Amino acid sequence: MLETLKKLNPEIDFYSVDDAEFATFGRVVKDYDASSIIEAAKKIAKPENGSSYVPSEPTFEALEAAKVMQDKLYGQVACQVGYCWGYNTVMNATEWHTGSEINIAITDIVLILGHVWDIKDGKIDSSMFKAFYVPAGYTLEVYATSLHFCPCQTADDGFGCVVGLPKDTNTALVDSKESKLLWAKNKWLLAHTKNEGLVARGAVAGITGENFEIKY
Repeated sequence: MLETLKKLNPEIDFYSVDDAEFATFGRVVKDYDASSIIEAAKKIAKPENGSSYVPSEPTFEALEAAKVMQDKLYGQVACQVGYCWGYNTVMNATEWHTGSEINIAITDIVLILGHVWDIKDGKIDSSMFKAFYVPAGYTLEVYATSLHFCPCQTADDGFGCVVGLPKDTNTALVDSKESKLLWAKNKWLLAHTKNEGLVARGAVAGITGENFEIKY
């Protein structure tokens, strides 16, 4: 799959999360049993089109694996376990948080990642990003300094990715924003200049260059 993705997407640097190039973006978590969360996620139907995201999914959070995630991966800090799933092949935007994000790949997925330190005056070119192939079943810690957004699918039947984050991340703001980039609680966001829908909703158009579309 990785070799196919590399051949079909020569315009972006493509790697596996098992490659050394992933080290500054995150790590593969090998000592965490996500099997119960994976099985629960497989039972959730995909949307008819587009992608969906819920910050907190009760069926996941009722599992012992969610408590282990909080205790082991977040050092006993309160966290939430949500889900991003559906259909997507385009970069479109990027976001970042204070605190690592845990990703559990329910299907094979591609993450388009950058570094927050490459944002200059609210701008970043898409050439600064790399694509990473994540096999189904992998658990990742994506570091707080990593720019990321909705996963991309590698098959026609879409994608699924469980998302762990510090509690209340990605929920609605309750008062005025201190930054134009603050899109939700603990979520700073830049839209690609070609993402007219997101820009029309008030997102800062800060990503220039190609709006990568992942081909598979």
